[in-house]
Amino acid sequence: MTTNLTTVPAGRQVGGHHAHGRRIVAALAITTTIGYGTLYYAYAVLLRPIAATLGASAAAVTGALTACVLAGALMAIPVGRWLDHHGGCALMTIGSIAATVLLIAWSQVQTIWQLYAVMIGIGISGAMVLYEPAFAVIVTWFTPERRATALLAVTIVAGFASTIFMPLTGFLDAHLGWRGTLLVLAAIYGVVTVPLHALTIRKPPSPPAAFSAPPNRQDNRQRTSVARTAMRDARLWILAGTFTAHGAATSTMTVHIVGYLASRGHPATFAASIAGLLGVLSVTGRLLLTAARRRLAVTTIVAAVFATQALAVLAMPALAGTPIGAIITVTGFGLGFGIASLATPALLADRYGTTAYATIAGRLAACVTIAKATAPLVAATVLASEGYDVLLGVVASACFLAAGGMMIKQGRRTHVRGRRFGQAV
Repeated sequence: MTTNLTTVPAGRQVGGHHAHGRRIVAALAITTTIGYGTLYYAYAVLLRPIAATLGASAAAVTGALTACVLAGALMAIPVGRWLDHHGGCALMTIGSIAATVLLIAWSQVQTIWQLYAVMIGIGISGAMVLYEPAFAVIVTWFTPERRATALLAVTIVAGFASTIFMPLTGFLDAHLGWRGTLLVLAAIYGVVTVPLHALTIRKPPSPPAAFSAPPNRQDNRQRTSVARTAMRDARLWILAGTFTAHGAATSTMTVHIVGYLASRGHPATFAASIAGLLGVLSVTGRLLLTAARRRLAVTTIVAAVFATQALAVLAMPALAGTPIGAIITVTGFGLGFGIASLATPALLADRYGTTAYATIAGRLAACVTIAKATAPLVAATVLASEGYDVLLGVVASACFLAAGGMMIKQGRRTHVRGRRFGQAV
């Protein structure tokens, strides 16, 4: 007897489903934008004022952000498991309430250790409200035909989080100080995100009788089976290595690009402005992926973008000494800046289905996020001993490695012991 557990677009011909799907996309676009703006990008603006108030070094305060990111990486695994079993409404609502409270607590810290404790809490709550849970909600709600558009809408809007919130945070800090700024950001975050998560996020409608799902206990066993089988799939670990290498490269360039351009003789304001292009270019790369995937495989497009990034980094020693050359090379690298966040859910859902999507994605995200958190620190060590040319060579090698990983042949679905991911036989 065959029991189909693949996510079925049940009831999705009904107009109410489509209308609520659009509300979910709009809500997640807003909440992820505010989430990244307040929980992540504001930190870069407030780092030095916080360090001055607490009497700590900039390195010590930066370490709190690293601890935040690592806590989020570790939290991604249980969050993914919860999402597969229970959906996103309760998790994202609790996460947004916790994040609001933690933003208030952040405004009151008096010691560096209190700052670390609060930032670890923000990392945990961030794992409950940012891209990974938002993508899981979208993947399970939308059919494959509509999923790409929904993911693109959320990532395009959220791509402007730094553009909106870094200037806003700077303005508030200039008038209210960093403690007052955090209280305002907490109010914005809580007032907007808590009701949106609580009232908008829902599981997809129950499938019609022809596609009835088995009892919940059997359903949970099937999710566990799919996730375990995926963990034994070599392609998943190739993808993990691919996105880990790329995440390490992008986070390294994010932290060190301004310093590199300044070392080439560019004024600090010019270097910062050029680095600011990365946020806008991340949106451009996502639009490019969405447009090109109508004619080419996602893996082919992503591999080409990763290779372009590698070539742009290799060209920096020769070209980045001039303003035009700096713009060209940063643009070449920036096109791939946000493409992984859009490609990952597409590749995972296509290969493994949606039955255990969040569990699998959470484990992949943990690897990538740890790399993003630690790579800039390792890069600083390389930079101190070997200089920028060696560091750029390492970054370019990581991008080439990621491009090669993308080109390794990937079947549409994996068959293991007569079973296709997402389907019991």
